[in-house]
Amino acid sequence: MELYNKAVDLARNPVHARWLSPLLLAADACLCALIIFKIPYTEIDWEAYMQQVSQYLNGERDYALIKGGTGPLVYPAAHVYIYSILYKLTDGGKNILLAQAIFAWLYLGTLTVVMACYRMAQAPPYVFPLLILSKRLHSIFLLRLFNDCFAVGFLFVAIYAYQHRIWTVGSVAYSFGVGTKMSLLLAGPAVGIVLLQALLLRRALNAAFLMAQVQITIAWPFIPVNPIGYLSRAFEFSRQFLYKWTVNWRFVDEKMFLSQEFAVALATANLGFLALFAATRWLRPSRRSIPEFITTLWKPPAILMQQQTSLRVTPSFVMTTILSSMMIGLLCARSLHYQFYSYIAWSTPFLLWRSGLHPFAIYAIWAAQEWAWNIYPSTDTSSVVVVGCLSIQVLGVWWGTRKDDVDMSPPADRGNRHHKHIQ
Repeated sequence: MELYNKAVDLARNPVHARWLSPLLLAADACLCALIIFKIPYTEIDWEAYMQQVSQYLNGERDYALIKGGTGPLVYPAAHVYIYSILYKLTDGGKNILLAQAIFAWLYLGTLTVVMACYRMAQAPPYVFPLLILSKRLHSIFLLRLFNDCFAVGFLFVAIYAYQHRIWTVGSVAYSFGVGTKMSLLLAGPAVGIVLLQALLLRRALNAAFLMAQVQITIAWPFIPVNPIGYLSRAFEFSRQFLYKWTVNWRFVDEKMFLSQEFAVALATANLGFLALFAATRWLRPSRRSIPEFITTLWKPPAILMQQQTSLRVTPSFVMTTILSSMMIGLLCARSLHYQFYSYIAWSTPFLLWRSGLHPFAIYAIWAAQEWAWNIYPSTDTSSVVVVGCLSIQVLGVWWGTRKDDVDMSPPADRGNRHHKHIQ
């Protein structure tokens, strides 16, 4: 019985994650080296990236004119700067092995930050092995060299900084991630809600202005030449993905998939989920409903009440809120491609744990999701599993956090109690 208790403690006590993390990192470093040297590189977008940045390096500043083998440049300017550096380091993109080594370091560095975020949120050690076991995630980083790898890295750097209440660094990292790929806009509602509850209104607005300044700064070389061209390419919200590449909605027939009604339904579902989470989960630190919270934007609460709200913005709350916002957006996305799994793989173990599921259920759902994302091309069955697993995570984390911070007494009453306590 004592041995059993020790085993349970090792699996569940967050303290043990501190020594488990470096062991898993070392194992994954060996796995990355093995993958690079044993599995052939797969060309998908790397050559197109190199063709696009070569035009930038040769002086082209009209975003609408920058093109590659896969079509026009459709990513924000930070993507261009990152891959320009890679272009120079890898002899114009020809040294693939060096590029893979750089992405291996990016993978391991991001994994280090992810594990640190998990530890800050007090996640149990038994979920940590899932962070290094994804075949598809290793493929995205080491064999495909997608820009999503950098975007997800910036996302977790932002989460880690916010968990440590380093708001400026977190905001710059998040904005630079958006500037790499606009997929991170899916976390935008959560980032805004976190900042508005953790900071005084003036400081939260300063963080928003800082993020805007980052976007303007990275876009500035292109804005004077063709501002509309830059915005329409870098943030092309109207872009429609081809049905043949969809991973998530394969089980829907193509006519419905391409219909405007389907797009509107997904957008409505996205907004509905965001409203549900905001009203019942994300605004709990402020103890306010959505209308009451909105009124604080022009009628800020007393300093004492804001301080109490800020203290309830814990590392676990930050990570749960931001990752659940990302997962809502991915669930309601019209089309997910395989590289989007980079945003899912390191979020799933945490969200399933926050859902309150049994460890066996967590591992089973993770395995089902991993299986589905490794089916190529996607099938009706695999896409049902993809959507099902995302749905379980979204609904599960909503249900599993229902008892978090359950004191929903009116702000004024609670503020009086805190005032009397301090007196």
